[in-house]
Amino acid sequence: QVQLVESGGGLVQAGGSLRLSCAASGSIFSISPMAWYRQAPGKQRELVAGITGGGMPKYVDSVKGRFTISRDNAKKTVYLQMNSLKPEDTGVYHCNTDPADVDYWGKGTLVTVSS
Repeated sequence: QVQLVESGGGLVQAGGSLRLSCAASGSIFSISPMAWYRQAPGKQRELVAGITGGGMPKYVDSVKGRFTISRDNAKKTVYLQMNSLKPEDTGVYHCNTDPADVDYWGKGTLVTVSS
């Protein structure tokens, strides 16, 4: 059984930074493509950053240059470093495989950026 546990969210002022972590357990391959998804209030969940098993990243245009995704395969952990945060970055952040597996959604971690 796969479990993904996100942490690191919080309340931050615009321009601030946060680092999110996603710890995976269970029978998930350490080389699986992973991603961070954002559920903003009143909007559909979107993929904001993804990373291949080999470490190749991709980003949605709105976070390019501000967010950095990374992974530690030995620890089965994926990170999202978020800098220069904007109010529109507010939302619940989840990690999952890429593409997402419906059975892997966790509780996520809430990021709130105040203006």
